[in-house]
Amino acid sequence: MHRSRKDLISILLIIVVHLFALSAISVAQQKMDGIARGQAIGMLKNIKGAIKKDYYDPNFGGMDLEARFKIAEEKLKAAETLSQAYAIIAQAVVDLNDSHTRFYPPARAAIIEYGWRMKPFGDTAYITAVLAKSDADNKGLKVGDEVLKINGFRPSRKDLWKMIYFYQTLSPQAKMALEVRSPAGETRQLEIESKITQLKRIVDLNNELDFSEAVREGSRLENTDRHYFKELGNTLVWKMPDFMYAPSEVSGMMARAEGKESLILDLRGNPGGLVDTLEKLAGYFFAKDTKIADLKGRKPMDPQLAKTQGSKGFKGKVIVLVDSNSASAAEIFARLMQIEKRGVVLGDVSAGAVMQSRGRSFDAGVTTVIDYGMNLTMADVIMTDGKSLEHVGVTPDELIVPTGKDLAERNDPVLARALELAGVKIDAGAAGKIFPVEPFIERKSNLAFTLEF
Repeated sequence: MHRSRKDLISILLIIVVHLFALSAISVAQQKMDGIARGQAIGMLKNIKGAIKKDYYDPNFGGMDLEARFKIAEEKLKAAETLSQAYAIIAQAVVDLNDSHTRFYPPARAAIIEYGWRMKPFGDTAYITAVLAKSDADNKGLKVGDEVLKINGFRPSRKDLWKMIYFYQTLSPQAKMALEVRSPAGETRQLEIESKITQLKRIVDLNNELDFSEAVREGSRLENTDRHYFKELGNTLVWKMPDFMYAPSEVSGMMARAEGKESLILDLRGNPGGLVDTLEKLAGYFFAKDTKIADLKGRKPMDPQLAKTQGSKGFKGKVIVLVDSNSASAAEIFARLMQIEKRGVVLGDVSAGAVMQSRGRSFDAGVTTVIDYGMNLTMADVIMTDGKSLEHVGVTPDELIVPTGKDLAERNDPVLARALELAGVKIDAGAAGKIFPVEPFIERKSNLAFTLEF
């Protein structure tokens, strides 16, 4: 079905709001005036209203919603900067202790790029990527460096997401102070300058140039999330970046595994995606329709169900790889394989972020309208063992956690072990070279989406 540009823009608004938020740059020195304060209080009330009306748990996890948001409103009256105001609103939402419900503040006309990425492995955070020719690269930051402190705070697996949320979405910084330790044991103090790219203050999607730029940026980012396949004897390795692809594409991808004795599904770093795609994929591994999970919300909801693909199903050995960034559909799939004793799971404990949520968009202002948004959880996911993975994650059948040295040398002990179980002899060094290094995704625009008709 063909849709007009106007309809398409409306459909994509939630995605746009989210991407705006990721492009924010710190305005810590920008003082609040009466108009800005009033807008911030209005944002808080709209966010509270959405939670009160539609949040999956009418008891809000035992939190006194009215009291918590009243405290936040009083704090907003004393806030001196926009960054403080956004942090106050965000904290009121974060207090729900929900992995998916988030506040995304209005866009600012700049992108900030730190030039490095980090990720928890076990209880330790390591640098996983450094942008070539960035200040981080010039200062000698390396993949495999253990992150001891960020701006004086020690990152922990439990709270690392809050740190990332604050520095990426709420209050990006012009520079960051890192204390790191190399795999050889050398400790270094680094002050790393961020790359700041100023953008147009107003983006008009009715303008052909602005619209085309947003589409080009969406296409560029989409191309960075590629599915990779590698055949090694009677084993197929499928590296799946996410579940954000149409269910109709699953059959073509699973056809690659036809006739193979083993399938290794590499879901490390996979943040999840479409429920329909999860259900379609899961159906290839069972001879009969199999319940995946029940959904717990304010209203009765149909369970998630893997509908068997019959003779087209895969009957061989299944090995699933997960890590601390495997979330939502990725960890639900992995746990399903465990519960049904259909496959073995290797790697690190998964993220424990499995709630089903939807985006909501809002606007504020009269003469100048600003957009902001939120994610709002609509349901918890209860697996067939009666338990939720929220804040728990999937514990692998074999816990295999790479070290800083493994990251620095591109060793992959997890994939090596998976291949060993599949009957393929390979060392961690060779396993780490099977797939290319994940590209460093650098934002270049504050607006991006893809067109699907």
